[in-house]
Amino acid sequence: MAKFLEYQGKEWLAKGGMPVPKGRVASSPEEAEEAARWIGGPVAVKGQVQAGGRGKAGIVKLADTPEEARALAEEILAKTVKGLPVEKVLIEEKLDIKKEYYCSFVINNAREARCPMLMFSTEGGMDIESVDESLLFRLNIDPQYGLQSYDAIDVCTQAGIAPADLSKFASFLTKLSKLYKKYDCQTLEINPFVMTGDGSLYCADCKMEIDNSAVFRHPDFGIKIARDLPGQPTDLDVIGWGIEETDARGTGFLMNMGYDEVSPGYVGYHPIGGGSAMMGLDALNAVGLKAANYADTSGNPVAAKIYRVAKATLSQPNIEGYLLGGFMMANQEQWHHAHALVKVLREMLPKKPGFPCVLLLCGNREDESLEILRTGLADMMTPDGIGRRIEIYGREHVTDTKFIGERLLALCKEYSAEKTSQKAG
Repeated sequence: MAKFLEYQGKEWLAKGGMPVPKGRVASSPEEAEEAARWIGGPVAVKGQVQAGGRGKAGIVKLADTPEEARALAEEILAKTVKGLPVEKVLIEEKLDIKKEYYCSFVINNAREARCPMLMFSTEGGMDIESVDESLLFRLNIDPQYGLQSYDAIDVCTQAGIAPADLSKFASFLTKLSKLYKKYDCQTLEINPFVMTGDGSLYCADCKMEIDNSAVFRHPDFGIKIARDLPGQPTDLDVIGWGIEETDARGTGFLMNMGYDEVSPGYVGYHPIGGGSAMMGLDALNAVGLKAANYADTSGNPVAAKIYRVAKATLSQPNIEGYLLGGFMMANQEQWHHAHALVKVLREMLPKKPGFPCVLLLCGNREDESLEILRTGLADMMTPDGIGRRIEIYGREHVTDTKFIGERLLALCKEYSAEKTSQKAG
């Protein structure tokens, strides 16, 4: 799912008429100080990352003065949370909080439901998993008619909201429900939403995730890649999304997996199908190799799409090998993979002679596909050829992850030793 940071989600809530605290995002301590002066009172300094538990991680703090906000922003912007650097802070007015609540709108995928669902609790501000089940109220929402006021009132009554406040809470929840639908959210969680001392309700936090398939309907969101990414998209993520966005013929998925190009042991990873992908990862992990990327070319993509995925995978700098992992008997026309791989390897391997490639391809049209590979690469696979470390396998090794992993590891070691020797010479 395409995810918004807190400040981005709140901007869209505010545009939809929901009450949010006065605030401004900052990318530097100086901007944070300026934002605090603009707010004109005590503020909250909130690090912006796609990770839960920000309070426990020490990136949500309170400041009484602009100078203190600057110092806290400097401290928070230097932090990393769950491997993600904090690049922005949200400076918000400090609310006079009387009580915290929890609500979220999610998709209930249960067979008997298959609809949006409201979850509501009077115990907000903590991990929802920690809330006693008896204090968490759920309501399935009719996809056509949405959350009705009487249903919202019923849920709030069950939760113990005072009669005098029922209308206010019902209005808050129904407006939020409309935005959930309008923005094509998969998840819209407000934890907490709060009541202030004067009785007003505010969205004090916001987790907003948009349905990837609906992103095209919202160009104003500015979402460049409609995928669930832990941080900012890498160059490979952008390339991978470009492949999928511009060619709908089968799957041609490609994304970064936290690849560190200065660390040894990374290989370009190109599985065929989800189950195959997991088996291939097991093969790599078992021998101490690491996948630089995740990919998938399944659903009978054309050779042109497979070619783009394979070339991008092989273009990653400093990888030590390449694995085409067809660890399942695919029913798609495998000769598309064969034609694509011949073209890619003939283009790429002259740039790095001896680069290890293990190609496992099986399934429909397997014999013809393996023949395409062997014939198309034959002149490169001589003992002194630029593709001499290419090994091609079919169905006899379809579930033999140990063998495939060990073969790639052996070739990678040879390649590494050869490069070391050439540098020494």
